Amino acid sequence: MAAVTLKNIQKIYPNAQEQKAKKKKKKDEQPVEEKTYNLKVTDEGVVAVDNFNLDIKDKEFIVFVGPSGCGKSTTLRMVAGLEEITRGELYIDGKLVNDVAPKDRDIAMVFQNYALYPHMTVRQNLEFPLKLRKVPKAEIDRAVDEAAEILGIVQYLDRKPKALSGGQRQRVAIGRAIVREPKVLLMDEPLSNLDAKLRNQMRAEIIKLRQRINTTFIYVTHDQTEAMTLGDRIVIMKDGEIQQIGTPQEVFDYPVNTFVAGFIGMPQMNMFDGKLLKVNGRYAVKVGNAIIDISDNKQANLAKRNTKEQDILVGCRPEHITLDHKAGSMISGKVDVSEMMGSSVHLHISAEGKDCIIIVPTLDLKGDNLSIGSTVSFTFAPNAIHVFDPASGKNLEYL
Repeated sequence: MAAVTLKNIQKIYPNAQEQKAKKKKKKDEQPVEEKTYNLKVTDEGVVAVDNFNLDIKDKEFIVFVGPSGCGKSTTLRMVAGLEEITRGELYIDGKLVNDVAPKDRDIAMVFQNYALYPHMTVRQNLEFPLKLRKVPKAEIDRAVDEAAEILGIVQYLDRKPKALSGGQRQRVAIGRAIVREPKVLLMDEPLSNLDAKLRNQMRAEIIKLRQRINTTFIYVTHDQTEAMTLGDRIVIMKDGEIQQIGTPQEVFDYPVNTFVAGFIGMPQMNMFDGKLLKVNGRYAVKVGNAIIDISDNKQANLAKRNTKEQDILVGCRPEHITLDHKAGSMISGKVDVSEMMGSSVHLHISAEGKDCIIIVPTLDLKGDNLSIGSTVSFTFAPNAIHVFDPASGKNLEYL
């Protein structure tokens, strides 16, 4: 229904102490910037969101993901009009809306706490936003019945929220948002209050819903599983800044820094101290005594940037590590914990001074001794090795 564009968006919360200090400073004194609790603090206050730039396509499903306090919900609330934008420009359907009231932005929002009216039935909750807009009764009935059918809550229309489960209440909250047929649907951690089974079910329901309504979705979560399964693209945030934007597969396969590498993927990526070497004209990584060649596409990326031999962090995901006994390409470690997961075994290994996890499919087990305290040898898949600068954390392939 509408494209959304955020240009150089910044949100600063005034700091009373900083404001007082600012009055005492001389006019020619330069503004002071410092880092406190992972957020940038200036004379103006605490910078919650900084230099946020994003173009969201019409009908795209965008997910903001990151740890608590990274600025994702603040950004969503600025799109909704619930937070003022300190600097920058916000466009919805090509219209600048910085100073447009929330009710006039043609958006709808779903919160994590449902926010249903307890004294109203489900039908009355769904009708309420349309009645406020003085929509004709026949149109209200059509929109409510259609939303109830889409979300599978027809049988609950005459019940009150207290008679519904958490998942059913969240369906009603979503239904109340979509009856208005908004240009943009904002969802702020809508599944966080549900148990694991219900979250899985509701993720599937949201995917189905997305196929049936023509609107642009902006979804906020701290759960990377939700981000990976729901989003057309993911915006990964940290300390108020964008770290990477890409499809779920792109951010999984090509993390631009160690934060993204560690945040996306479950279990998270393993990291080892190592060296980047050139052996017979080809790049290789050295971890301990093991020297492991890397794939041709990674060779090309590093060569294009004329990357020098150097100390690095070597990253490899648990599912991309294989047990191996080939001389020269093996790393040895001791099994600390062995978790049988049914289709795979998760091995927690101590190797080269690091704790790491290896996922071994049970079909690949060949009589190896994987008991606690045993020694195993392993190597990395050449096309799944990532090389990071230890100081900046940036991926050397994309510097």
